[in-house]
Amino acid sequence: MLYGKEHVDRYRATDGKEGHDWNGTTILLLTTTGRTSGRKYTTPLIYQKHGDDYVIVASKGGDPQSPDWYRNLEADPNVEVQVLGDRFAARARTASPEEKPELWRLMNATWPQYDEYQAKTDREIPVVVLERAAG
Repeated sequence: MLYGKEHVDRYRATDGKEGHDWNGTTILLLTTTGRTSGRKYTTPLIYQKHGDDYVIVASKGGDPQSPDWYRNLEADPNVEVQVLGDRFAARARTASPEEKPELWRLMNATWPQYDEYQAKTDREIPVVVLERAAG
């Protein structure tokens, strides 16, 4: 996570006026359902737009294990997203091997540390595409 519950609370309270712009990049809120608890968990994450979709990276700073939010969406890809004041249901999917290089470049351009994170781990860091749910 970036900076936890306080970041999430300020973002929600201000429709992202506080918390969307962070360290020269942009943040969305991703809410997943816990794969064992069934509870809702919200994580602030760096994102970029790609067409109509939103792109995030499951880096966990180069940790050998994927972040909990990624393991949750592997179990249940139906998520909630908030970008500024826009809250919507979405379906999360891991970028295909064909689309990942372009999306990785997009994300690394906004947060160059992603290349450093990948160099620190044997795990292939997933890029996740969030597609707004129809209706």
